[in-house]
Amino acid sequence: MKVTILQTDIEWGSPLENIRRAEALMASAPASDLYVLPEMWSTGFATEPQGIAEPEASSVSLVWMRRMAHERQCAICGSLAISTDSPNCQLYRNRHYFIDGRLGSEYFYDKHHLFSYGGEDRYYTAGQKHTIVSFMGFRLLLVTCYDLRFPMWSRYADSLQFDAIVCVANWPESRQNAWQILTRARAIENQAYLIGCNRVGDDAYAHYRGCSAVISPIGKTLCRCRPNVPDTATFTLDLEQLRQKRAKFRVLAERDIQ
Repeated sequence: MKVTILQTDIEWGSPLENIRRAEALMASAPASDLYVLPEMWSTGFATEPQGIAEPEASSVSLVWMRRMAHERQCAICGSLAISTDSPNCQLYRNRHYFIDGRLGSEYFYDKHHLFSYGGEDRYYTAGQKHTIVSFMGFRLLLVTCYDLRFPMWSRYADSLQFDAIVCVANWPESRQNAWQILTRARAIENQAYLIGCNRVGDDAYAHYRGCSAVISPIGKTLCRCRPNVPDTATFTLDLEQLRQKRAKFRVLAERDIQ
């Protein structure tokens, strides 16, 4: 499975401009099976979503993801600030979409660990369920940014079996060291690939350095984007090689069972 990370510089609250930027990066990258965009890639990390979040039923960003996945016969994932209607009120979600254009399938994961330090929990509703996507033989666990700090949420288990973690993020430069360590820790402890896509650029709150990468099950950097600039990185994940390593070095079989 060939994966391309799209490390974008996000224009605040401008879905059409961010679609243009994402599409330009895709065009500059090798044809791939899966393209990964950052967290809230079409708006920036909007902790106050009123007036910024897109209604799910009419989201131009989601329509674009579907169209590009269909035209390129690939999968595209990334999170959006979305508003949804419930029987009694409007709800906001940080929703990580996975669009499979080959099969016409669509999945989503609602961010479970909302970033309370930045106030995300004041307006957004947290998700309560994991999402694992089957794609080209791989089992992909979808997570979003702050989830990376909570190892038990993404811990491989009999009831949560996966081959790769796909983490989309708006992770600021001030906490870059944690991003470097945690992406590798989650890969190592779960004997899984980790695809980490972070943004670059600035918003009113922080500077973002990017450092997006694909990490191996032993914590090795397989490919990475250049820091501080919009960039792409592409790597082909090998499922058979992963299975062989897991069978030979049986870390998962000897894990503590909760």
